[in-house]
Amino acid sequence: MDKLRIEGGRRLKGRVTIGGAKNAALPAMAASLLTDESLTLDGMPDVWDVGTMRRLLLHLGASVSQHSLSDVTLSGASLKSHEAPYKLVKTMRASVLVLGPLLARYGRARVSLPGGCAIGARPIDQHIRALEQLGAKIELAHGFVNAETDGLKGASIRFGRQTVGGTENVMMAACLARGETVLDNCAREPEIVDLAALLTSMGAHIEGAGTSRIRIHGVERLTGAHHEIVADRIETATYAVAGALVGDEIEIDHCRPEHLEPLIDILRKTGTEVVSLPQSLIVRGGTRPIECVDIETAPYPGLATDMQAQLMVLLTQAVGTSKVHETIFENRFMHVAELGRMGASIELDGSRALVYGPSALTGAEVMATDLRASASLVLAGLVATGRTTIDRIYHLDRGYEHIEEKLEALGASIERLVAND
Repeated sequence: MDKLRIEGGRRLKGRVTIGGAKNAALPAMAASLLTDESLTLDGMPDVWDVGTMRRLLLHLGASVSQHSLSDVTLSGASLKSHEAPYKLVKTMRASVLVLGPLLARYGRARVSLPGGCAIGARPIDQHIRALEQLGAKIELAHGFVNAETDGLKGASIRFGRQTVGGTENVMMAACLARGETVLDNCAREPEIVDLAALLTSMGAHIEGAGTSRIRIHGVERLTGAHHEIVADRIETATYAVAGALVGDEIEIDHCRPEHLEPLIDILRKTGTEVVSLPQSLIVRGGTRPIECVDIETAPYPGLATDMQAQLMVLLTQAVGTSKVHETIFENRFMHVAELGRMGASIELDGSRALVYGPSALTGAEVMATDLRASASLVLAGLVATGRTTIDRIYHLDRGYEHIEEKLEALGASIERLVAND
């Protein structure tokens, strides 16, 4: 397995460009199954999860034309399979997003259950229940979701809890259902708004994306479209925290600051200088001691759980005690043990953590346990004295595009150790 080696203590300065959001690119790729015309997506991130979705679409019989690292054209004109196998779904839970499109367009789908997740339980029961309300007959057997329908029909559906994947899956299916579908207690993330914009450009009739209630007026068919993926707010947040930790001045380009208001507010409370521009952020760290602050994750528009681990690293350098409350996933503190190996002082109590600072972090050999935990270890390595080696960085590669190259361009001492070297 590849590793990252970081020599800490370097100050960062310069400009970094944010790529398209992985969590917007994956449902957009699944949406290509809703039409027999071509769908062109610009601004695709060059990350492993996008590669996994590409392999899944190819397995189903879709065609994929890669024009560049960031531009791709997809066509589901002639599929040869309706099954998403376990060998692909197990590596990426978002693979389940093909369920709604396959069912809506072809009347049947066989999709492997995604199984467990390192950061906690992420069941798809709400996806299934909502699709049943649209008229699907669904059976769970031998680790698969077997779904079929003679034609989906609009319905009024209320999600028991906010679910991003569930909202996306059902929204896509409802586009080809007869009549009107009303979804209540929807997730409100920017990636859902981006998917709705794509579907609308394909001919769907969608109202209310970005609010808790979405109305979809079903149409007989969808067409091809050309769409640019929204900027990745989690990648943006990660570089913003890097700027707060060790940045003289970092300019973060091609981002959407309006999607990061809770994070920007927290950074300013820590004493970090943040200038918010229409499509960029300027972050200046080190102007004064980092102040402690309490944070709590919440569904959008609250603080994203995907930003919690990175902010915890920042809080290890704050003066005083900070409280962190994780409300989304029950097992999202696995990075704490690895940060402890580097000298962080963090006390866990269920879904809460007390972070005592400032801690003098020192380089160590550490292991990534999930995508955002791996990002937190990179940040810790940047601020630590000495050398940090991060193992199992395939987690990092799932969602961060060329992170070592972008950080090196900012002045970090970071290199990838390729497994066969």
